[in-house]
Amino acid sequence: MVESTILFYLIIAILMLQFIVETVLDYLNAKRFQDSVPQELQDVFDTEEYKKSQDYKRTNYRFGLLTSTFSLALTLAFLIFGGFEWVDTIARSFTDSPIVMALIFFGIIMIGSDILTTPFSYYQTFVIEEKFGFNKSTKKLFFLDKFKGWLMTAVLGGGILTLVIWFFQWAGDNFWIYTWIVVAVFTIFMNMFYSRLIVPLFNKQTPLEEGQLKEKIENYAKKVGFELKKIFVIDGSKRSTKANAYFSGFGREKRVTLYDTLIKDLEEDEIVAVLAHEVGHYKRKHIIFNLTASILLTGLTLYILSIFINNPEVSLAIGVSRPSFHAALVGFGILYSPISEITGLVMNYMSRKFEFQADDYAKTTFSAIPLITSLKKLSKNSLSNLTPHPSYVFVHYSHPPLADRIRNLKLNSSSNSN
Repeated sequence: MVESTILFYLIIAILMLQFIVETVLDYLNAKRFQDSVPQELQDVFDTEEYKKSQDYKRTNYRFGLLTSTFSLALTLAFLIFGGFEWVDTIARSFTDSPIVMALIFFGIIMIGSDILTTPFSYYQTFVIEEKFGFNKSTKKLFFLDKFKGWLMTAVLGGGILTLVIWFFQWAGDNFWIYTWIVVAVFTIFMNMFYSRLIVPLFNKQTPLEEGQLKEKIENYAKKVGFELKKIFVIDGSKRSTKANAYFSGFGREKRVTLYDTLIKDLEEDEIVAVLAHEVGHYKRKHIIFNLTASILLTGLTLYILSIFINNPEVSLAIGVSRPSFHAALVGFGILYSPISEITGLVMNYMSRKFEFQADDYAKTTFSAIPLITSLKKLSKNSLSNLTPHPSYVFVHYSHPPLADRIRNLKLNSSSNSN
């Protein structure tokens, strides 16, 4: 009992410390909103557009502070006033099966949490994003996405949770090995077929039509020895004006997906330059590294979970009177979060390094100039922060700040497009 009390206060301390650190980082970042624009970015915004960008950042900062405070208060209230015990009692009233009990337990928590936070995401979409000209979603589409998200969580998340608990019942402390294998296979499968199986549930993908853009992309791919037969356009404009492009899959499932907003906003050479950056990630084995790192980190997490999962004090620490796998999983998730933060810092550092490498690849195999202009346009169109605080970048950014990327691209670059 003494140990569970200590763990309870440790959980509270972790939640409070995370909130304080995030709030301080957000504050430091907000203090930089008024900083002068770096020399390299003077041409991104005019005076009126920069004012709009600052307003957008300030609005999101204040709204983010509100949502994070609400989330902390809700979690603390659940811990202090026996919310997890209440949900556990409901789950146990339906069944004695540990698997079904866990599915009901997490189903109530996840759906309940999503319902409580839906007003915030609704406001974010239809007030903030609408005010600044980004939102293209409809209320029907918004709630349809919610329903599809719940369905996917139930099928995929519920399926994996069922296997994990079954492995635990069958293999005891060694359950983590079998779970790791299943999660690793699932992760590789999703990386291969995400665009084919999941994306169509939310967006329409069509092959890039024949024409000069497709010809330029294919010529570039042929030049760098990158076999590319699948180039798709996704209807991102039905939700937002923000643009993107990404690479997915391996082997025959390898494909490049361009947002229709990207094609609308950029010139053809700029689109090829963005594609060259994505090819750079593939050529430099970044995708393999990230996939491998993710699988290894999952294995580490599951191994540590196997050490704590049988300790009843972990369940008692969140206020659940009858220890169980699902209750211990919640407690472990919070207790493990500081380690997740550290591994997240390392992965973000590597990601920023990879972005520079992908930029260098695009610079040497295509041209720096169209990539620079494309990055500026995309930054302008998304009203991104041109002057982020270094501490905020270190903790949260998976991409280097725009000014740093442009300085790197201009270094020893040639102005001749190939």
